[in-house]
Amino acid sequence: MADAYRQLFAAQLRGQLQYRVSFGVDLLLNAAITVIDVLMVLTVFRVTPSLAGFDLRDTLVITGTATLSFQIADVAVGNLEKLPFYLRTGLLDAVLLRPLSAFGQLVVLDFQARRAGRMVQASVVYGLSLGLAGISWTPGRVLLAVTAPIGGAICYGAIFTTGAAAMFWLIDGSEVANMFTYGGRDFASYPMPIYGPLFGRAFGFVLGLAAVGYFPALALLGRTDPLGTPGWLHWCAPLVGVLWAGVAAVAWRFGVRHYQSTGS
Repeated sequence: MADAYRQLFAAQLRGQLQYRVSFGVDLLLNAAITVIDVLMVLTVFRVTPSLAGFDLRDTLVITGTATLSFQIADVAVGNLEKLPFYLRTGLLDAVLLRPLSAFGQLVVLDFQARRAGRMVQASVVYGLSLGLAGISWTPGRVLLAVTAPIGGAICYGAIFTTGAAAMFWLIDGSEVANMFTYGGRDFASYPMPIYGPLFGRAFGFVLGLAAVGYFPALALLGRTDPLGTPGWLHWCAPLVGVLWAGVAAVAWRFGVRHYQSTGS
């Protein structure tokens, strides 16, 4: 079965590399998009020296972690946001007839290699932010610096998947899903204390987006949380992605099992 996915992935990659100039331009443009997130942070700090007690270097660690997490998830499963198109055209019906996982096929069939440029650029930003922050490195912090973007990526990937599963019931509900995916990326790029109590708790604690960038940054920087959360919670942030993955798996399977075809 793994060989079938490998061949589908290789076919997609070969097709996209047929026009190499176009692919190279797309790759560079996608890489440049990530810089916009950093420019937005720099613009904010032109008018203020700190955000809720976090200076530019601290905030860049949060932004770098959240941006890299999101870009990894976007490269891996971001094409699931096209599920409404697959439903309308009946492509999902064809996918379900094959003896392979529908989720695996959808991820591989429309894999966009050009998005890898965003991930490379985000990795550079993340590395620079860690280097500029003056972190007192320990083995635990090195491990957290590696696992935090992976845990965050799983968290975002699960949100992509849950949003796609919701499309089995929503008509043209892509904007609703985008509110949690792209909105969640922007939310996680800044310190949580800048948000209002209701909004911050809903996105930060209920959706778990505080665990994407804010909590790992507190642990890496050795700071206490102005919101009063315990220090051990900051080190457990990558585990939130595992919990989210379980929720997304249940939502996706429920959606697929209750899908009744387009009828075309």
